[in-house]
Amino acid sequence: MKLLSEPFVSEESDCPYLPDRKWRFSYFFATEVNGEELNYILSRGWRKFGMYYFKPVCRGCRECVPIRLVTKELSPTKSQRRVLKKCSDIRVEFRDLECRDEIFEIYRDHSMQRFAKESNYEDFHSSFYTMSCPSMQSEYYVGERLAAVGFLDVSTEALSSIYFIYHNDFLSYSPGTFSVLREAAFAASIGLRHYYLGYYVRENNSMSYKNSFHLNEKMDWLSGAWLTEDEFRYPEKV
Repeated sequence: MKLLSEPFVSEESDCPYLPDRKWRFSYFFATEVNGEELNYILSRGWRKFGMYYFKPVCRGCRECVPIRLVTKELSPTKSQRRVLKKCSDIRVEFRDLECRDEIFEIYRDHSMQRFAKESNYEDFHSSFYTMSCPSMQSEYYVGERLAAVGFLDVSTEALSSIYFIYHNDFLSYSPGTFSVLREAAFAASIGLRHYYLGYYVRENNSMSYKNSFHLNEKMDWLSGAWLTEDEFRYPEKV
């Protein structure tokens, strides 16, 4: 790993996940991160975009909980099995990173429909196509049309979901749920133990769905231990 900066702690700002909360994060910039180093970083609760690595260090709050699936023990729920059936004709390809105009157009549509946010090509490319570690992408085709794309990092033991985008025309397929199930199954098929989903936030609707996938493990920020669903106790506000 080539560190481009020492870790810094950001200024506090409004939390994007929970109202009336402030957030701050520790961050650093790095490149040439190998699979073993990435595995260590992921197992300590860090996330990344491009060369930017970060984790929350908020005052009085530990509600962003790192979560990962145990790929060999993935057990879809009844509703998730319905999604798999509905998406049975979707073709999924896993391939090296390749930035194309059609992918950026899906990102633009996703950002506008989901967040009412205009997209910038330079920011898009910097976040998803600046390789600082082993990475790949998943592509989802409905017929011949590219419907969705997942951005993934690959450690020695895990697949990590960085971001997933889909065109709003395909919302009825429940593409987010399908991507988790499909990518976790792919991780298992190539011998990877875990599939990282980022942070689970119990009181945020866009983040709480991650707990619906089983078997999952969550990291306790105080001990650094990864605990099963039965073992984990959601942290109280501190």
